[in-house]
Amino acid sequence: MKKILKTILYLFIVIVLVFAGLIITAIVTDYKPAETVEVYKAKSSNTISDTLEFNIVNWNIGYCGLDASMDFFYDGGTHVRPSEENVIENLKSVISFLNTQENIDFFLLQEVDKKSKRSYKINQYDTLQNTFSNYHSFFGKNYDVFFVPTPPTEPYGKVVSGLMTLSKFNPVEVVRHQFPGNYGFPKGLFMLDRCFLVNRIPVSNGKQLLIINTHNSAYDDGSLKAGQMTYLKEFLLTEYEKGNYIVVGGDWNQCPPDVETSFADFHFDTKNFSRIDKNYLPSDWKWVFSNKTPTNRRVATPYDKNTSVTTVIDYFLISPNVENLAIENINLDFKNSDHQPVKARFRLKK
Repeated sequence: MKKILKTILYLFIVIVLVFAGLIITAIVTDYKPAETVEVYKAKSSNTISDTLEFNIVNWNIGYCGLDASMDFFYDGGTHVRPSEENVIENLKSVISFLNTQENIDFFLLQEVDKKSKRSYKINQYDTLQNTFSNYHSFFGKNYDVFFVPTPPTEPYGKVVSGLMTLSKFNPVEVVRHQFPGNYGFPKGLFMLDRCFLVNRIPVSNGKQLLIINTHNSAYDDGSLKAGQMTYLKEFLLTEYEKGNYIVVGGDWNQCPPDVETSFADFHFDTKNFSRIDKNYLPSDWKWVFSNKTPTNRRVATPYDKNTSVTTVIDYFLISPNVENLAIENINLDFKNSDHQPVKARFRLKK
């Protein structure tokens, strides 16, 4: 009996030490970026016309690991990651799709991995940067954790991931802006450090075009998103007061104001539903989105068009001095990501 008790005690001590070691290492290695981080500063940059028309494709590529065959443990599914073959094939398909898009001036991508267990340590950023070498590429890291311990049976492991902006124009500056707030201790040690990435491009009239890539919080009670939206609002209004042109695109993890909660051939998610307040900004700011096709599916189960619930959380926001000319959610049947690409055309107003 004493031997059994000693064994149980030793096991308990080992578990406590392992847990303590995990927390201590997480604290020591915790990614703590400053509120603003300069990603790039140009010696010379392009100057664009103050009547420029330009095209943007926005897409959360889901680290090429959340294709139609996947469910995900954090959303109520059972799987942690797909096979390595699937990740490689998804990345090839993402590149193939992006290559088919003509006359695109900016690509705004989210969940691009650099060195993560979930995507078999494939450097997706380098692959995309090398493939689209005729673009200027920039990275805003929002996930850097040495080891995510959940689920215990198959830990998520190391993650390095973030936002990627590809631009035809050489910006004068690119800055990463840290969103405020995070989860409490110790959960916050293993979660994302959300941010938005700002490309500044000089305009011929002395102002700047700001192309902003954002990825707001998911899996929270709404309080994190609220703080992030307040922070973003203050930034946007300050920049617009300077006369700058602003386009924000990304995965907002919430629906836009006035979204219609129905699709012709899809099932809209009305259970996990939240949207931005219609009074968030003055009415001359415009939310640019389409209700015709969903941009995101819930990954509690593999994708089935007849049963999977979907929503619209990927879209754009433009300042009053920018005009939207076209918007399209591109239906790929969620083949290679749990999100679908959104393409839009804009024009600067005189």
